[in-house]
Amino acid sequence: MRLRGKRVLVTAAAAGIGRASAEAAVAEGAEVFATDIDLDTLSTLGGAELMRLDARDADAIADVVARAEPDVLVNCAGVVHHGTILDATEDQWRAAFELNVTSMFRTIRAALPGMLARGHGSIVNTASVVSSITGAPNRAVYGATKGAVIGLTKQVARDFVTQGIRCNAVCPGTVDTPSLNARMQAQGDYETARAAFLARQPMARFASAAEVAHLVVYLASDESAFVTGQTHVIDGGWTG
Repeated sequence: MRLRGKRVLVTAAAAGIGRASAEAAVAEGAEVFATDIDLDTLSTLGGAELMRLDARDADAIADVVARAEPDVLVNCAGVVHHGTILDATEDQWRAAFELNVTSMFRTIRAALPGMLARGHGSIVNTASVVSSITGAPNRAVYGATKGAVIGLTKQVARDFVTQGIRCNAVCPGTVDTPSLNARMQAQGDYETARAAFLARQPMARFASAAEVAHLVVYLASDESAFVTGQTHVIDGGWTG
């Protein structure tokens, strides 16, 4: 049980990578605080303390962090905007940065004082290979936000490396999640959209959320005690 004795706070834990990460942390013996805006879906997650959290709400974040007192913070909240820069409005740009980047700014700021007081902490931010690592068609806004997540990750790691704090980014390729399937459905021709996504995966398959969660657990655990400030790519060879 690699996370026994650790308190783990996960955002966007109702589905996808967030849920898989929360479930994996529970299986590894952690005391897990699973949060999401969708309490109905979150309610089916067993073994964790469940709390409603809108990751855009600074006051709610402060309350949840005060209750959880996390040793590990796993940031999974995010949204994917489809289109080029010409397809995006300023409102969509602001909304994407608010959820994908500013939410992490707020959760990290809330969690860090307690981690520093205890002398240890691991922060795991969900970024993407579509970021400063590579681009993908119709991901202008999303790629910009995930590039910012990588920058934030590296800066937090650098600023607190001597104080027991580690901060890393997980950078998946295409992951089989409810969000991905909803986006493929929204394009009007599900099979064509799915084929296009699969075409960029050398393994000819998507990652499972559980596969990404294994990496999250490693970064949360003491097994990765010498790892910080890194972008951990898990993309099936897409950018290899």
